[in-house]
Amino acid sequence: MLRYTLMRLGIFVGCLVAVWGLVYAGVFPRGLGDSNGMWIVLLSLLLSAPISFVVLRGERDRASVQVVQRVDRMKANLEASRSQEDLADEAARVQGQTS
Repeated sequence: MLRYTLMRLGIFVGCLVAVWGLVYAGVFPRGLGDSNGMWIVLLSLLLSAPISFVVLRGERDRASVQVVQRVDRMKANLEASRSQEDLADEAARVQGQTS
């Protein structure tokens, strides 16, 4: 999961540098007034999203498998804990009836 996040961040930074260079070279228009930095960041986000979607498909699938495995493990632990509580409650109820 961390690997996917870092790869996605790397694509964004690459797009940010490319867009910054193209804006200051005059290829892309500048933002109005003080909004130039925001314009560059938004344009970089807009460009990096589809690139990440296509390029990182395999890594995203691997990350989702890890998340599913982690959720399944947590569900199994929760169910085991719940069954232990049920056994303890049942033992306490039985002991209370015999006393």
